Amino acid sequence: MNVLITGGAGFIGSHLAGKLLERGERVIAVDDFNSFYDPKLKLENISGFEANPGFTLCRADIRDARAIARVVEEHPPHVVCHMAARAGVRPSIEDPLLYEETNLKGTLNILEAVKGLNLENFVFASSSSVYGAASKVPFSEDDPVNSPISPYAATKRAGELLLFTYSHLYKIPVTCLRFFTVYGERGRPDMAVARFTKLICEGGEVPVYGDGSARRDFTYIGDILKGLIQSLYTPFPYEIINLGGAHTAEVKELVSIVEKNLGKRARLKYLPPAQGDVPVTYADVSKAKRLLGYSPEVTLDEGVGRYVRWFLDRVKKADTV
Repeated sequence: MNVLITGGAGFIGSHLAGKLLERGERVIAVDDFNSFYDPKLKLENISGFEANPGFTLCRADIRDARAIARVVEEHPPHVVCHMAARAGVRPSIEDPLLYEETNLKGTLNILEAVKGLNLENFVFASSSSVYGAASKVPFSEDDPVNSPISPYAATKRAGELLLFTYSHLYKIPVTCLRFFTVYGERGRPDMAVARFTKLICEGGEVPVYGDGSARRDFTYIGDILKGLIQSLYTPFPYEIINLGGAHTAEVKELVSIVEKNLGKRARLKYLPPAQGDVPVTYADVSKAKRLLGYSPEVTLDEGVGRYVRWFLDRVKKADTV
């Protein structure tokens, strides 16, 4: 099976690529290696795959319709996993046009390129951000999502709607997976677990927005991969499914867990609440369990411990070079 993964050198995309290669699938990874964070980290993510004959890397920007059409023509996929996006709530407020161009036009370019292929499945990486500042918890897929409070959230919800349209028009099986704060080894450096770990390790100030009581449903990468891979092999006409940890923790609790695993105290810097941030995210995963057999297993303490050990190992290797 040929699986096209957009954002294939990123955090979740590269982990997915590795798991699929282990299964003997053929992976076409599309990535533009933009400067949102150091492109060297993405190259490191896929460094173990390049000798695998089942792996193909295509350097292309999803905003470039001709480039994406060329990739699809040269490597026709059976399944698409669309992970590429401009991510992050706060940066989307600073540059909303970039987020619209990447997350909407980019998604449309991919759909246009594959609409005539008779795809077996199309899986889209959506986000818990689409729920906005909802007060009802946990968040269910049946909840109204008409009030996104950041451009990033709005583009993710719009992506879901675009996919519904193409599913209806061209009979493309589509699953939109709403991810909840994914963390773990190779995690993006701007995400809380990675950022806090690096800052505490180096003695820098850890920014805490508000009083640190905001709650997040942190989800370990290993759990996300189980749900993601199952979704690739389980096509539906059109479904939206939450993938989360089904447990919340305050940001200040996360800081304490990182402190414990590093054996170092954090220097906290309290800042005003950030625009676009929501007070809580919390996934109802009953639908994922019913349709995909999904059940998150890794606790936040265990997952952060794994990440910290991975991080310290990288620091040690860098120091010996």
